Amino acid sequence: MTSSTTPRPVLAITLGDVAGIGPEITAKTLLQHPDLRERLVPVVIGDADAMRAGAVRAGLDPDAVRVITDPRAATNDPGTIELIQTGDSLASVPLGELSAAAGDGAYRFVVEACRLARAGLVDGIVTAPLNKAAMHAGGHTWPGHTELLAHEFGVRNFSLVLSAGDLYFFHLTAHMSLQQAVENCTPERSDDVFNLAGAFVRALGKPDEAIAVAGLNPHAGENGIFGHQDAEVLAPAVARARERGINAHGPLPADALIPAAVRGKWNIVIACYHDQGHAPFKAVYGDDGVNITIGLPVVRVSVDHGTAFDIAGKGIAREASLVLACERAARLAPGWDDVWQAASRSVTSTV
Repeated sequence: MTSSTTPRPVLAITLGDVAGIGPEITAKTLLQHPDLRERLVPVVIGDADAMRAGAVRAGLDPDAVRVITDPRAATNDPGTIELIQTGDSLASVPLGELSAAAGDGAYRFVVEACRLARAGLVDGIVTAPLNKAAMHAGGHTWPGHTELLAHEFGVRNFSLVLSAGDLYFFHLTAHMSLQQAVENCTPERSDDVFNLAGAFVRALGKPDEAIAVAGLNPHAGENGIFGHQDAEVLAPAVARARERGINAHGPLPADALIPAAVRGKWNIVIACYHDQGHAPFKAVYGDDGVNITIGLPVVRVSVDHGTAFDIAGKGIAREASLVLACERAARLAPGWDDVWQAASRSVTSTV
């Protein structure tokens, strides 16, 4: 989705929860991977003191941190971390502990990144991990990054998508209880996610790509023995999607579909609930995966791991997922408007 003549996209990299590994992996990503600067212009949205401390923990130069106020002023020097300060210093936040101050900071970083994107000052957003409990303690009761981003951009039709290579796991539902997820597997939501997936494969230049939905129930309901949703909700949604020109399939038993996808038979999978997609994906791909939000007006890609309080401050956190998130966001950003336009035309449900 990029070409040799495409300008390098400016990416807002939110620092995440500063009590975790976000500052450390951000420092390693921006100071130890100079080749990234050939594909993107990174601007950190966060806290300078926490960023400098992260550089020290990574064994890198804290003086590389340079505070700027406008993403367009970024020099993209591989020896610097250019950062927009958001709020008061978080230097006093203890490492590896749940902190309301850190949770509030992580929330503010995301909100500022969204503001910059709405103003056209950045072309995409990459997020280091936040801690949901800390964010709630800070007074911001969002289920997670995905829902907060959707709110900030005022969108209702969106999906959390896990990706590794050419494999993409969409989700009908994400951050909610299993009972709520079952209730939210509705015809409207199913139509919306098929529309998002269809728009995405068209944007990738693969309009005929097969899209398979996993059954909600074991064995995809086994002809109604284990539940009615597969036959009454998902199968009709597949039929409607095919009528709209989407190469949809299923519902297929998840324990057969997902291993087949890992082996390369399917590139686009729709999981019905969070752990149906996340558990096998993370077990197989680990740091080789990223989290993409489909349905926002700008690309957003995140690491596929948490704040890792248990190793925060030890200098051993791996930056591989954040590097991959930056690369993926830079590749997707130039063609993202195609996905956004398709998503904005279908607003029949909420997640």
